[in-house]
Amino acid sequence: MSIFTTSEPPSTTHYRVSFPQPHTMLVTIDREKQRNSLPSYAHWEAHELFTWFDHEPSLLVAVVTGAGNKAFCAGQDLQEQNAKRGNESTASRKALLTHPPTGFMGLSQRKGIKPVLAAVNGFALGGGFEICLNCDIVVASPTAELGLPEAQVGLFAAAGGLPRLARTCGMQVATELALTCRRLSAQEALGLRLINRVSKSPESVVEECLAIASRIVQLSPDAILATRQGLRAAWENPSVQHATSQIAEMYTDRVVRGENFKIGVEAFVKKTKPQWVMPKI
Repeated sequence: MSIFTTSEPPSTTHYRVSFPQPHTMLVTIDREKQRNSLPSYAHWEAHELFTWFDHEPSLLVAVVTGAGNKAFCAGQDLQEQNAKRGNESTASRKALLTHPPTGFMGLSQRKGIKPVLAAVNGFALGGGFEICLNCDIVVASPTAELGLPEAQVGLFAAAGGLPRLARTCGMQVATELALTCRRLSAQEALGLRLINRVSKSPESVVEECLAIASRIVQLSPDAILATRQGLRAAWENPSVQHATSQIAEMYTDRVVRGENFKIGVEAFVKKTKPQWVMPKI
């Protein structure tokens, strides 16, 4: 068990899980030889892992990246699908193509409680790009490339990426990217507001992403959770007023009456560093 957690994370075969700094989980897709593409079972492993993360009281932020420096995640393992195609029952073929309710790698359609950041260290294609489109903050290597190439192999981006792409950068740009399968450079993705920043170097992308996570976890845990949910509600809901009312109803009493509000105000008055308490999820 890590010194930073109160329980063991679920075991996985496709990911390396570490805790490089307080309140932070780092998940590394560990399939470098396959350009970190993911087989069907890996999505369910990640679903269990991020569900555990949301309910582990010592953790507040997760960072996801890929092994090596060439690929963040090249999407679904198409070799697995090709090898099993036609050799399985209808039910087995359906299971091969079915993601958990949280989507590709348990992230592309995840609502979740706590923020997840992406350190994009190379290709983020297909499902890999769909992960990024639903992460809370994205830092990309200057050598990263992002895109949805599914139409080239007779598929489409079915893990939540299409509506999120359109919501973020507009219908016309999203249509061009999805229907031409054009890859974006990190700088172009930054210009389209699909990522937050480009790292100083390919080697520093994880470090820079962890630095952002470190800034987040210095804040009130109650405020982190409420703020993230408020942003998510606005993104998912067409009515700003409805989103505001929804989050106010869920979090106002909890935050104002919570111990961390008292700790924060007292620390502000005394000009000391607040010693937050972790909330019960």
